[in-house]
Amino acid sequence: CAATMKHLLALLVMLGSFQHALPESYSCSASEFKLDGEYILGGLFDIHHRNSSVVYNRPVIVDCSRQSFTLSSYRMFQVMRFAVQEINNSSLILPNVSLGYEIFDHCSDKFNFQAILNMISRNGSIQVLRCVNEYLSKVIAVAGPFRSMESMTVAPMFAMNLIPMVNYGSSSSVLSDKWKYPSFLRTTASNKDLIHLIILIIQHFNWNWVAFVSSGDENSQNGLQLFKSKLKDTKICLAYAKELNEMSDHYEILQQLEGLSIEVIIVFAGQSSAVAFIKSAIKHNIHSKVWIAGDSWSLNKNLPRLSGIKAIGTIIGITETVMPLPGFKDFVYLSQTQRNNRPSTCEQTPSRQTCNQACDLCSDVSPQEIIGENPSYSFATYSAIYAMAHALHNLLLCDIKGCSDNVTVYPFMLLRELKRSNFTILNRHIEFDSNGDPTSTSYAIVFWNQSGQAEKVGSYETDPTLDVPFSINNTQIHWYADQVPVARCSPECSEGFAKKIDGLHQCCFQCNVCPGMTYVNYTDDPYSCIDCRKTEWSKPGSTFCTQRSVEYILFTDPIAITLMFSTGVLLALTLAIVILFALNYDKPVVKSAGGPMCFLLLGCVSASSISVFFFFGKPTVTNCVLRYFLFLLFYTVCLGCFAVRSFQIVCIFKMATKFPKIHSWWVKHNGQWWLIAIVFVLQLLLLTTVFTASPPTPVSDMTSYRDQIILKCAMRRTVIMFLLLTIVLASLCFIFSYMGKDLPKNYNESKAITLYLLFLILTWITFCTASILYHGKYLQLFNAMSVLSSSYSILFCYFLPKCYIIIFQPQKNTQQHFQGIIQRYTQNISSK
Repeated sequence: CAATMKHLLALLVMLGSFQHALPESYSCSASEFKLDGEYILGGLFDIHHRNSSVVYNRPVIVDCSRQSFTLSSYRMFQVMRFAVQEINNSSLILPNVSLGYEIFDHCSDKFNFQAILNMISRNGSIQVLRCVNEYLSKVIAVAGPFRSMESMTVAPMFAMNLIPMVNYGSSSSVLSDKWKYPSFLRTTASNKDLIHLIILIIQHFNWNWVAFVSSGDENSQNGLQLFKSKLKDTKICLAYAKELNEMSDHYEILQQLEGLSIEVIIVFAGQSSAVAFIKSAIKHNIHSKVWIAGDSWSLNKNLPRLSGIKAIGTIIGITETVMPLPGFKDFVYLSQTQRNNRPSTCEQTPSRQTCNQACDLCSDVSPQEIIGENPSYSFATYSAIYAMAHALHNLLLCDIKGCSDNVTVYPFMLLRELKRSNFTILNRHIEFDSNGDPTSTSYAIVFWNQSGQAEKVGSYETDPTLDVPFSINNTQIHWYADQVPVARCSPECSEGFAKKIDGLHQCCFQCNVCPGMTYVNYTDDPYSCIDCRKTEWSKPGSTFCTQRSVEYILFTDPIAITLMFSTGVLLALTLAIVILFALNYDKPVVKSAGGPMCFLLLGCVSASSISVFFFFGKPTVTNCVLRYFLFLLFYTVCLGCFAVRSFQIVCIFKMATKFPKIHSWWVKHNGQWWLIAIVFVLQLLLLTTVFTASPPTPVSDMTSYRDQIILKCAMRRTVIMFLLLTIVLASLCFIFSYMGKDLPKNYNESKAITLYLLFLILTWITFCTASILYHGKYLQLFNAMSVLSSSYSILFCYFLPKCYIIIFQPQKNTQQHFQGIIQRYTQNISSK
C-alpha cells in the first residue's frame, strides 16, 4: 500500500498542473461518448490524431476535435458501443446487469492525462490512502488506446491500482512484459507473430534481399527490432532500413532502394506514413516492386483506387482475419440517425473548451463510410469488450437466473478473472497467455488484385496445434512480371560452388567451385569447401564425397592366374632340366655349364620364382616380407654363381697360363664354392637383420589416385640398399663375361651369361620406368612379371641351349669334340 500511495501522490501533483486547464465540469459529454450503467467500462480511441512534432514548454490541454479526423478509429469507437449494447440486450451474459461506458478521444499520447485521471478517479477525486485491494475507480476496466506508444504511456497509471486494460490495437512486444505492465492484456496479436508471418512469406517465395521501412512510432520501431532479431536464424538479409517522419525525403529513399536493387519492400509503418510513402512511389514512377503491407494499411480503402497504384508492383498485405459482426450494420445506421438529431452537450459549454468527448465531424460521416472503412481491428475491439463482460459475469457469479448483488467488484478482481478468460465468440476462441497476449490469432494474407480489392490468398494461425498453420495460394497472386519476382543480392550458386561473402551481407557473395577432394554442404555451411575424409574422394564441384575403392590384386584376377601358371611352368621346366642334367652329369656339356653348380643355380631359380605367389591377395606383413626376401636372397646366389662361373671361364682360358699358382690354389681349395657361400651368408644375415628391425609393411597409397586406395608393400630405404650387393654381382658377371667374348663358339658360356644379363637389365629398367609412370595396383603385377622374367631369362639364355645340344646334337656332347675346340683356340692364341 505504501508504494501505491507514493504513486498516487505523484499523480496528484500532476493533477494539480492540469487543474486550471480542465473544463468547469467533467459531466460534459455527447451521447456517443457516455452511457450510464451499473458498471462503467472505459474507452480510449484516437478518433482524432494529433501530430506530435510540436514541442511545448508546459502542459497543454489539446482540443482533440480540432485535430485530424481518423475514420478507422471512429469505426472501432462504434464497435465498442455496439458490443456494450449487445451485451446489455443479452440474457446469456450479465443478465439484469447494465454496462455503461465512458469513452474519450485519445488523440495524443502526451496531453490526454485528464481523461486517464477521470477514469481512475471516484466521484471526481482520487483516494490516495487506499490499498489496491480496497480501491474502487470510476471504471472497472479500460479498452484501448490504439497505438503502442499511447498504451505504454498510460498503462502504468492504470497498473498502479491494477485496473485492467484490454487493448485492441497495440501490438508492440514490449507490452508483453508483465513486470512493467501488469494489468495490460490485448485481443490483438503481438508484433512477434506479425513479424514471424512476414518472414514466412519472404521465405516462401525464396527472397533474401529486402528493405524495411518503418515510422517513428513505438510499434514500428518494435517491429523493426523484432525483424532484425529474427533474421539471425534465417538466410534473409536486411539490405536497407529507414524510418519515415514528417521531414523524410521520399524521393531520396526510393532512389536508394533502386540503387541497391531491392525488389521487396516491407512497409511496417503507421497508416499515415505508409500512405504518404506509397503515394510518393507512384509519383516518382517506381515500378515492379513487391510491397509487403503491415496490418495498419493492408486493408486501406483509398490507396487501391489511386491512379498508378498498379504500376508500382505487387502489394501483399497482412491483417488479422476480418470477422463480420452480425447486427453492426443496423446499429450504425440507427446510431448515426439518432446522433444527427441530438446536439452535443460539450458544444454548449460556455468556454468552448473540450474534455475530449466531442466530435464535430462525426455527424458528417455517413453510415456507408463507417461500414466500408478498414475493419482490421473491429473484432479485436469487439472481443475486448466481451472479455471484460465475461470476466465480470464470472466475478458476479451470474447464471441464467441473474447475478449476485453481494459482490463488490474491485479492479484487481476483474483483472484476475480476465487472465482466466476462456470463451468462444463468433466461432473464435478467446484466451490469454501468461503475458496477456491472445493464445491464438488468425491472420489473413491479402493481395491487392486488379480491381482494387484486398483478396485473401493465404492464412496463418498462431495456434501451434494446427497441422498447417501457414499457407499461401500462389496461383491467386498475379505478379507484375507474370512470375514470382527474384529478390536476391546474388544469384544462387551452381551445384558444387561455395559462396564467398562479398561485402557486409551474407546474401551478397561470389561463387567459387570447390576443388577435388572437397565438397560443399548447402545445409550446414554453404560458405566453405569441406575436405573429404581420407577414405573418400570427390570431383571438383561436388556436394558429397564418395567412398574410395580399395585396390589390390586378387588371386582370381586373370593376369594373376596367368603369372602363377607361368611360375608353375617355370618350376616344371626347372625340374625337367635338373633331371636331364642329372642323366647327363658326366657329359662335357653339363661339366662345361658348371657341373654341380648347375643344380645350385636351378634350385635358386626355383626358390626365387616362388616369391611370385606372394604378390597377390591383400598385402600382409608376411607376404610383403616373403615376396622380397625369397627373391633377394636366392637370386643373389644365382648372380653369385654366374659371377664365379664367368671368373672361372676367364681364368681357365686366359689366366691359367699366366698365373698358374693362383689357378692351382683356386682349384685345390674350391674357391668358387667359398665365394658363393660367402655371398649367400652375407645376404642372409643382412636381409634377416634388416627385415626383422624394419620389414616391408603393407601401406595404403592415398595420394596416387583420388578415387582409389592402393594397398601395396612399402620397401624401407634400408632394404633398398641391399640391392647394391645384387648390382655389384651383376656388374662383375657382365665384366667377366665380356672379357670372355672371344672364347670358342661352342664353348662360350660367357656369351650366354652376357645375353642373360642384357635381358635382366632390360627387364628391370622396364620395371623402374613403369614404377615412375604408373602407381596403380597393377604395379605389383609388373614386379611379379619382372621376377618371373628374371628367372626365365636364366633358363632360356643359359640352360635351354645346353639342353638343345644334349637332346638334338649329341655328337657335340663328346670329349673329343670339346678337346678339339680347345686345341684350335689354344693354337690361335699362341700364334698371336
